[in-house]
Amino acid sequence: MKGLKYQLKNIRRDKLCILSFLLPVIIGLAIHLLSGVSFSSIGETDFCIVENNLSVSAIEWLQTNGNVTTVPDITSLKNTVNDPATQKIGVLQDSDGIKTILSGDEFKITTVIGTTLPQLYTERNNMDLTKITVIPPADNSDALVSLLIVITLVTAMFMGCTFNAMSIIGEKEDGIALVNEVLPMSKREYIIQKISVGFLGGMLSTVLTACICMKITANQVLPLLLLIILSAFLAALVGLFIGHFSSGLMVGIVYIKIVMILFIAPPVLFYLAIPHDSALHTLTYLLPSSAAFYGLMSLLSGQTQGLTTDIIILFVHCVLWLLVFAAVERQQGKQKNRYQRFTCM
Repeated sequence: MKGLKYQLKNIRRDKLCILSFLLPVIIGLAIHLLSGVSFSSIGETDFCIVENNLSVSAIEWLQTNGNVTTVPDITSLKNTVNDPATQKIGVLQDSDGIKTILSGDEFKITTVIGTTLPQLYTERNNMDLTKITVIPPADNSDALVSLLIVITLVTAMFMGCTFNAMSIIGEKEDGIALVNEVLPMSKREYIIQKISVGFLGGMLSTVLTACICMKITANQVLPLLLLIILSAFLAALVGLFIGHFSSGLMVGIVYIKIVMILFIAPPVLFYLAIPHDSALHTLTYLLPSSAAFYGLMSLLSGQTQGLTTDIIILFVHCVLWLLVFAAVERQQGKQKNRYQRFTCM
């Protein structure tokens, strides 16, 4: 217990570890503030018209299909449409109805809307005869917000890796690692202390972030806690690997950045690009963070299918990598004993 208190005290003096702990929480607060903003409005079409040029019915029809901006004259309209920072479609009155003005550098979807808009306006009466049923989404959560929340939570889970790696590297550079070798403390106790520090830090950071930016129901609490516990443990274990193989602070920081990118970026690409029912999707579980990412996305979307599989895969990864680390430590201990016997001879 005293050793764990010392490890926590040592972490408290490290500003990078404190920043790593607070960063996901701050991002979670920002996402919470943005939760009332609908990102779907970003994709709305913007029209630009000249004052007193279009009929009232034409303006009302445009307003039902997008945002309408009014300018005083045709020159202002052309300048607004040609502005590279906008995706506005210029609309003018025509003898047959309306005509559109495009700058030529719009997105493909804006170009298609601009070219087909006059025909749609001409046939608007026929469209009114068609019965249109809008099916509301089952979940009010914006997909982009959900993706940001999961990325933030996975980042918070990774913080235990930073805690452990920086702690071990700091002990190496300060010479504390040499003192630890002569203390009455077994290697097993030392590993438990280090894993506990990273595990508690990563889990606390993730739980705080989840409480801020997620709305959890009672039946989601246990699966979420299991995902957080297993992921935080795995991240803390990765931190032990980084600290073990890092020869200095700069090398350790490079390792942390590389592992962090591999921990966060690939699951996002896998989720967006690979169908869930494909064989390639199964192979993505070779990356431990993929299971955590998929499980969190399932919780946010209200789906339970596959959630048990994600938790089991995370547990298998934890056991597997713990055995690998124990084997590495055992092999290093054997090499050190051989070296000591050789020097004594």
